[in-house]
This record gives sequence, C-alpha cells and structure tokens, in this order.
Amino acid sequence: QVQLVESGGGLVQPGGSLGLSCLASGSIFSLNFMGWYRQAPGKQRGLVASMTVGRTTNYADSVKGRFTISRDAAKNTVYLQMNSLKPEDTAVYYCYVVANGNNYWGQGTQVTVSS
Repeated sequence: QVQLVESGGGLVQPGGSLGLSCLASGSIFSLNFMGWYRQAPGKQRGLVASMTVGRTTNYADSVKGRFTISRDAAKNTVYLQMNSLKPEDTAVYYCYVVANGNNYWGQGTQVTVSS
C-alpha cells in the first residue's frame, strides 16, 4: 500500500506564491507518474501539472509559466511551486501518483487566493 501526504496549502493574496509537496511512502517499487490536480467548487477535478518517470512535464494551459512541478526521486516527493497566483487558482489541490502499477490520490489541500 502507498500513502500520500500533502502539505503546503493555505491562504495567499493575488500575485503571491505557494509551494505544495506530496510525499509518497510505503512499499514503492516503481513510481512512474506523479502529478497535481485541482477541484474548485462546482467544477470537475482537472490536471494542473504532471511529470513522468522520465521527467517529461505537462501543464494545464491556465498555469503555464506560473506553476512548476518538480520531484525528488530519492525522497519519493513531488512538488508544485505556484507563482503569480490568481483568485481562479482557488481550489483543493490533490496529489496523484501511479506507483507499482496502481493509482493513488492524496487527501487534498486547500489553496485560497484572495485579498
């Protein structure tokens, strides 16, 4: 079993920055895909950013140039650095990984962008 623990959410003013982290722990033999999704009230959950084991990245158009995904393979941790935050970035952010051939979701962390 794999557990995901997210941290780093909170309240930030428009134009500010926040960093999220997600630690994957447990019996991990392969970690092929790591990513961040978000869900705002009344909207579907959607991809924010992702990274494959080969470090190929993918970003939602709405966050390109503002958000950066990275990972520390030795620590089984994925990060999301969010800059120039906008009110429309407000959502619950979920970590998602494919580990040992199975899909896992984190518990979610709230990010609120408001003045």
